[in-house]
Amino acid sequence: MRIGAHLTISGGLSEAGRLATSVGADTFGFHTRNPRGSAARKVGEQEISEWRGYQGETGLGPLVGHLPYVINLASDRDIWDFGVRVVGEDLARCSSWGVHAIVLHPGHCPAEARSAGVQRAAAGITEALEQAGDGNCLLLLEAMAGQTGEVGGVPQELGAILDACGRPARLGVCIDTCHLFAAGWDIRTHDGIDRMLAEFDAAVGRDRIGALHLNDSKFPLGSHKDRHERLGRGEIGPQGLAACLTHPFLRGLPMIIETPVDDYATYAEEITTARTLAGGI
Repeated sequence: MRIGAHLTISGGLSEAGRLATSVGADTFGFHTRNPRGSAARKVGEQEISEWRGYQGETGLGPLVGHLPYVINLASDRDIWDFGVRVVGEDLARCSSWGVHAIVLHPGHCPAEARSAGVQRAAAGITEALEQAGDGNCLLLLEAMAGQTGEVGGVPQELGAILDACGRPARLGVCIDTCHLFAAGWDIRTHDGIDRMLAEFDAAVGRDRIGALHLNDSKFPLGSHKDRHERLGRGEIGPQGLAACLTHPFLRGLPMIIETPVDDYATYAEEITTARTLAGGI
């Protein structure tokens, strides 16, 4: 089981790795660039070399990045062009760093334009993958909470995007415990998780699920509100999170905690909570 937290790489990849080690993480997540803009740090060869050395010494990974929230490939052309460029650039950048995957919110559009939005998202993803060229970094579409206008709140929409893209090997899905719960999946038992996975398997393919964001939820089951809570303090609760952490399929995914903390050091408490709920693993 690999459990990490969402950290900053503003001080460099190796510094983020040392922070991950200090809070007891096996891996970490990060924003590929400014989460609400387009600015990206230049990561040079020396930094990459130092990071790969540190990763080799510690075994940290697999890393899971997150693309900016402002990307909306389901929207109009100007925003679409920006999103395609950023996704393509960051796939290439993160491949050179040895990152396992980067996560993308599929986008949002009016309900009456959902089918067209799905097709626009697929076209953008296809073009971004072409622009990125060869590389091993996966692009994972995040399963969303189903808030108004969100694409990807049901597995069938994610499957439709994959189908429209031709299901390339580098394209998959990231699931989030808060999002799943908010979307209406009762994941607080192994039976509930199995029902959720069966529907994802039919629409997406279980083998396409490449990462898990581990979060509690501030709001109740089926709220369609994406509000993360500290582990064990929300509506999923300790027993529900224990079910996720001990489920045979979910426990094999890299898990990135994205709960609200005042400083990164507090993630040590979150990781301890997760390991306790997982049975001390």
